[in-house]
Amino acid sequence: MSKYNQSTTNSIDLQFDKDHLWHPYTSMTNSLPAYGVVAAEGVELQLQDGSKLIDGTSSWWACIHGYSHPKIVAAMQQQTAQLSHVMFGGITHRPAVELARLLVELTSPKLTKVFLADSGSISVEVAMKMALQYWQGRAQPNKQKILTIKNGYHGDTFAAMSVCDPEGGMHTMFGELVTKQLFAPAPQSRFGEEFDPQELTEIAQLFEDSHQQIAAVLVEPIMQGAGGMRFYHPDYLAALRKLCDKYNVLLILDEIATGFGRTGKLFAYEHSAIEADILCLGKALTGGYISLAATLCSDEVAQGVSDSPAGVFMHGPTFMGNPLACAAAVASLKLIKENHWQQQICAIEAQLKMELAEAADYSNVVDVRVLGGVGVLEMSSTLNTAELQQQFVDLGVWIRPFSNLIYIMPPYCISSTDLSKLTKAMKAVAKQSSLPNAAGDFISHG
Repeated sequence: MSKYNQSTTNSIDLQFDKDHLWHPYTSMTNSLPAYGVVAAEGVELQLQDGSKLIDGTSSWWACIHGYSHPKIVAAMQQQTAQLSHVMFGGITHRPAVELARLLVELTSPKLTKVFLADSGSISVEVAMKMALQYWQGRAQPNKQKILTIKNGYHGDTFAAMSVCDPEGGMHTMFGELVTKQLFAPAPQSRFGEEFDPQELTEIAQLFEDSHQQIAAVLVEPIMQGAGGMRFYHPDYLAALRKLCDKYNVLLILDEIATGFGRTGKLFAYEHSAIEADILCLGKALTGGYISLAATLCSDEVAQGVSDSPAGVFMHGPTFMGNPLACAAAVASLKLIKENHWQQQICAIEAQLKMELAEAADYSNVVDVRVLGGVGVLEMSSTLNTAELQQQFVDLGVWIRPFSNLIYIMPPYCISSTDLSKLTKAMKAVAKQSSLPNAAGDFISHG
């Protein structure tokens, strides 16, 4: 007989979970508490004890429409009954074609080719491989380096780790194993404030010195997410585009976190009025209902890849173009149009600015910042995630601090009443938090 009690009900064996299930960025011998969720609807998570929590994180920034949305659920149920999966090699299907059409229509005119990937990290890997193959096709195989900026985060897979912050990031222990890339200082001019052109000096010099080795620049546009929830000036991104054009370097934009409206524009690059050569999308692509990502590129990039010695793009995962995931993504993108996402984000932004402003006067809060549907309290020291997590649960909200940040990125459909409950909880916890350094939490890129 098993030493664990098995149940046919909806209950969760938390002890078995603790003993056997590895959660993201946790220790199996000194794990953080895991709260059992049995259902979710709208912006609420229901725990197995019957209590409900307002979700302030959109399940790591993905569930922008909330949970159990009838249109996404119906689309997935219908697709499961018809065609849940089929290999994408030599075969296509309606959900993939419809999704690609929507992505081409929604993104900038330059982006016409769509590669459907499994997750955000893989979409970044695909983008990097596209850039490397492109230069092989253009008879410049020495262009193998990726130039990026510090404080960035692009995923947990091996190539993606190489472009995460090499000093303060979460993958520093692998620094001697991953490919050595080029890093410039993170932009310091904040969104909404005056731009200082002098901060381009070092990255411009890197272009000048190394452009013959640089395949692409890869950055998160406007908002650096898991690297610190930093919002930087759109003029910096516009200048990067000009430098890429001047020195014949591709520009890859990682919109895994920012895509589909989170910063107040449908895509964050729109703040700078530029276009990418390669674009990475994920997280909110399916509304958070199932894993899927996409890497889009220009005709020129696709042609260069085809002109490379391989003659084809050398990537093709088993679950590429999964029909079920594509159907969810199509439903999610249609909802974005129907739900007037701009009005939703504008309302969230205005309320966050108003309700979080007083936290700037707290002694242990060093910065308060808001952009679109993102609200951040930066604390003076690293937070104890486990302790603060319990405090938030006791207050009836799901807010997951990491490092020295208390932040929310709620579903777009959140009501003003529920949003106020989140901001009140943030302020209450921040006001009394003066905790010693402890193991924090990190954010998966998918």
